[in-house]
Amino acid sequence: MLQASKLMPKGAGLAAALIRRAATVELDWDVRQRSRFDATDSLGRALAIFLPRGTVVRGGDVLVAQDGSLIRVMAAAQPVLRITRCAEHGAAFDLTRAAYHLGNRHVAIEVQPDHLKIEPDHVLADLLRAMHLIVTPVVEAFEPEGGAYAAGAHEHAHGHGHHDH
Repeated sequence: MLQASKLMPKGAGLAAALIRRAATVELDWDVRQRSRFDATDSLGRALAIFLPRGTVVRGGDVLVAQDGSLIRVMAAAQPVLRITRCAEHGAAFDLTRAAYHLGNRHVAIEVQPDHLKIEPDHVLADLLRAMHLIVTPVVEAFEPEGGAYAAGAHEHAHGHGHHDH
């Protein structure tokens, strides 16, 4: 079994060609939240992943195996609920309101400009439908938000964070 204990978020520092040629491993959200797990990559190799406790693996991250080989992580398709606003009766604010209520319940949520995604939960689905949202069961990749306290959450894509002075 090939061991991997190093994670490179989004393959930072690696040439794009190396990432494209890397073996892949598809993992659902439940597995990507664990710091220790077994998997099989696209080359059929058995992998033993040992990461620091609390590490969350994201789609696009790259694992480095003990032999130096790279394994690109892909978010596996899994059952999720896709939440959209009702085009006929809803308003753009409806998704914001839904995200607020789900966040208050500490639900893992993927936020997109035109929809939200959560793991299947019939009680939450009923709540969202009562808010006049459309809840559709689908099988898609799930990449929930890291939260305000996730590593790197304070950094912005434009290269600087906001700090009190």
